[in-house]
Amino acid sequence: MCAAGRRWGRRQRALLWAVLLAAWEAAWGQLRYSVPEEMPKGSFVGDVANDLGLQLPELSDRGVRWSRKSYELSGDEHFSLAVQAGPGGDQRPELVLAKALDREEAAFHELVLRASDGGDPARTGTARIRVTVVDVNDNAPVFSQAEYTDRDSGANGAVRCSLERDVPFRLEKSFDDYYRVVTARELDREQVSEYKVTVRAADGGSPALQSSAVLALRVLDVNDNAPVFAEERYSARLAENNAAGALVLRVLATDADAGQNARVRYRLREGRVRGAPLSSYVSVQAETGALYALRSLDYEQVRELQLWVVAEDGGAPALSGNASVRLLIADENDNAPRVLYPPAGAGSGGAWSGVELAPRGSEAGALVAKVVAVDADAGQNAWLSYELAKATEPGLFRVGLHSGEVRTARSPLARDAARHSLVVVVKDHGRPALSATATLSVLLADSVAELLAELGGAAEAAAPGEPAGGLTRWLVLAVAAVSCLFLAFLLLLLALRLRRWRRRQLLPPAAAAALRGVPVSHFVGIDGVRAFLHSYSHDVSLTADSRKSHLRFSRDSCCDTLPARPLPDEPKPLLGDEDSAAARPSDPSAPSDLRFSMIMHVGQEMSWHSSILSSLSRM
Repeated sequence: MCAAGRRWGRRQRALLWAVLLAAWEAAWGQLRYSVPEEMPKGSFVGDVANDLGLQLPELSDRGVRWSRKSYELSGDEHFSLAVQAGPGGDQRPELVLAKALDREEAAFHELVLRASDGGDPARTGTARIRVTVVDVNDNAPVFSQAEYTDRDSGANGAVRCSLERDVPFRLEKSFDDYYRVVTARELDREQVSEYKVTVRAADGGSPALQSSAVLALRVLDVNDNAPVFAEERYSARLAENNAAGALVLRVLATDADAGQNARVRYRLREGRVRGAPLSSYVSVQAETGALYALRSLDYEQVRELQLWVVAEDGGAPALSGNASVRLLIADENDNAPRVLYPPAGAGSGGAWSGVELAPRGSEAGALVAKVVAVDADAGQNAWLSYELAKATEPGLFRVGLHSGEVRTARSPLARDAARHSLVVVVKDHGRPALSATATLSVLLADSVAELLAELGGAAEAAAPGEPAGGLTRWLVLAVAAVSCLFLAFLLLLLALRLRRWRRRQLLPPAAAAALRGVPVSHFVGIDGVRAFLHSYSHDVSLTADSRKSHLRFSRDSCCDTLPARPLPDEPKPLLGDEDSAAARPSDPSAPSDLRFSMIMHVGQEMSWHSSILSSLSRM
């Protein structure tokens, strides 16, 4: 059975191969294709197996087996075989285009297809394929001759050539019947890029015979036009805090030339912004003219950018055009108000700089303090409003909505506390609104003693282990500074007196006689200063309202001029009364009295210094 099956299989293969060879030989020289020229590479030309009549799937359906075959194409490089697998596993050769065809180069292509089976020995077969290239209108007409003549003779053979009117060309006769076409005026491709010129030739016969030919003249481009922007000035707005790489705007420039001469590329002209290169802020896309922001912009640092965009063409030499771009940075509410006064931390503790003074006798509407704030934003984002958010005594103070002035809403009462804490909220008008707070400490006092008592209590509350130590230290430093200034003024006064005395010694007798009529009271000596320092003293009442402030002079002081000489019963010390200095308490357990004496001493010395300065100015 096995041997019989093998014999039957051999018979089937032999029968199949005989059928194939018969079909192949029948199709020899008869396989033809027509292909239009300029088809793209890889285009399908024909199904070789189907066109040869080899219905291999039908044979397979009838139970006929065949061995694997291979195909080879030769004869022309313009074509190749693409073997496709059929639905039954068979191999189907297809003819495809491997290289573009040109009918003007070759109108026909001859190919040889060779097929072989996988048997041993292998059997082969060949077929010839003829491909005809179909013409496509891809060439302009050309003259088939370089010279045309008239076959007549004599006058009938004399030829005259002329051009039609209104063309920028003319004919020049070179020799005999040869003419050349030359330009009659300057050509501009941007106005007319191509001319159709009709040349007419007429003989000298009667009647004259003539013929004509049309010349197509194309004007070649020269790079004689610079790029032109659609707008001379561009303007754009960009909100601050933008994302890096945000599109700002697009610029557009065109060139009237053609080809490479009309290709436009964009670039930025070099510049600097706040010491940095302009190219670190913005960039322009060379091909499209799109302008991008390279970094996040801050209105508070850069409010606008002025830049120039340059458009260059691709000619040689290149021509260029410019356009200005103004980029405005739009403000956003990204800055909260900043309080300038009172300074940060001024309202905490018992610091002297953080206390606002107000007399208890103030009337309603009296100015106590002013909150000063600024906002780094612009426009509506920088408009500020003030309101009182918290107060120790509600209803005693009020704050101006737009001014920030803190005033008394009513007159202080005896039951009102001496020390008040006010919290003022400052808001801008941005969306959303940002705010800041300021804390004020207001002290109600009518006298220096009351003022020092309140300040001393605040100092003790701030530092329980060191009663009034910080305040006392500052007062001592203040006294020392004032004393040094006073000593310096005395030395200056002494120098002036010595200089005046020397001038008096150097004055001529006539000048000295002129001064004899001047009253002695117009001259002040060192003794007079001592007497002034002793006699000129007063008590100071401190109030916040200038209308309530006053100076109360002692009985001994009755004038504001320096006496000519000290009174006989007045003591001689230069720096104040020794008895009053001896009466000052030295007990460290009484810091309030010590501070009071120091402050009074500072006030007296400041009054002395001001009086001395006024006296010097009158001298």
